[in-house]
Amino acid sequence: MKKVGIIGSGNVGQALAEGFVKNGYQTTIASRSEEKRKELEQAFEGKIKTDTLENTARNNDIIVFAVKGGKAKEALAVLKVDNLKGKTVIDATNPIEDAAPVKGVLVYSTSINKSLMEELQEMAAEAKFVKAFNSVGAGHMVDPLFESKPTMFICGNDTEAKKEVSEILDKFGWETADMGFAEAARAIEPLAMLWCIPGFSNNSWNHAFKLLKK
Repeated sequence: MKKVGIIGSGNVGQALAEGFVKNGYQTTIASRSEEKRKELEQAFEGKIKTDTLENTARNNDIIVFAVKGGKAKEALAVLKVDNLKGKTVIDATNPIEDAAPVKGVLVYSTSINKSLMEELQEMAAEAKFVKAFNSVGAGHMVDPLFESKPTMFICGNDTEAKKEVSEILDKFGWETADMGFAEAARAIEPLAMLWCIPGFSNNSWNHAFKLLKK
């Protein structure tokens, strides 16, 4: 199986790392902090490797980008875009500002006509970005337990990369809805706003989206 490198050591990165390890992937999680890397090694009891951002991007086949949206471009520069050339990059970021929600609605740094993923794809033109895992909380990213299998909306410019991500999503317990090219991230990224409104308004975080078909 391909090796997976996770850029980002927060709740999302750790949740996805657990999912990949559970499904048999050799997994590395990156952090800039040596102290944080030691902490993660202990927490995962040796089941996962830790490394720097640059080494993780260079030495793995599939990259998961799970950093804060406001730090995404900076992190991409640190890991060096050449290390992503030809690789599938699962983009779980959202362009969330460091500002309080407005009546339960997150504040985004992007406009409706340009997504964060499009900006990242422009910075790393030879990487194969696929939007996924951005529209649900970390606690439900792996083996989500709902009344029926929830839908993960994805998009990206490379067909094979989307197929690869769809196979991962199937292992993680999701059905996949491919929304097309990178521009579709303009619609997918705001789903995080919608997902968070019940949480901020009513402290209700146990839900996911489902695309119904006829």
